[in-house]
Parts: sequence; C-alpha cells; structure tokens
Amino acid sequence: MLADALEHLVRGIVDHPDEVTVRDRQLRRGSVLEVRVHPDDLGKVIGRSGRTATAFRTVISALAGGAGARIDFVDTDRR
Repeated sequence: MLADALEHLVRGIVDHPDEVTVRDRQLRRGSVLEVRVHPDDLGKVIGRSGRTATAFRTVISALAGGAGARIDFVDTDRR
C-alpha cells in the first residue's frame, strides 16, 4: 500500500511517469521503499535542498502510522 501511494505521488511530478518504479524491501531495521526514476527526473524528485524528498518522507510516514518506512532515491546512472 505504501509503495503504491508513493509511486502515485512521484508519477505526478516527473516528466517520464512510465519509468517510475517503487520497490518495497524488508530489511532487519524495517521497510525501505526504493524509488527509481529517469535520470532527468532525479532532481525533481529530490527537490531544492531536499525539500521534495522530505515532503515525500513526511507523507509516507503519516500513512505508515507507527510502522515507519524509509525512502531511498536510487541513482540509476551509477551501477
């Protein structure tokens, strides 16, 4: 549910919405949502001084309740 909500939010602000993928990974320390976007859209997703990324984290943590979820914006240019 959180991955779907985050994917919907991210698709709304990028230029290449078909290339947005959100993967939910379960780790020992909790859930991590990995967001992958087109390299040209990475700046839009992170925002100036990280404000957009912080807003995404705020919305997802509110939806998660007490469960908590981390969001990781993956740079697809680095492999």
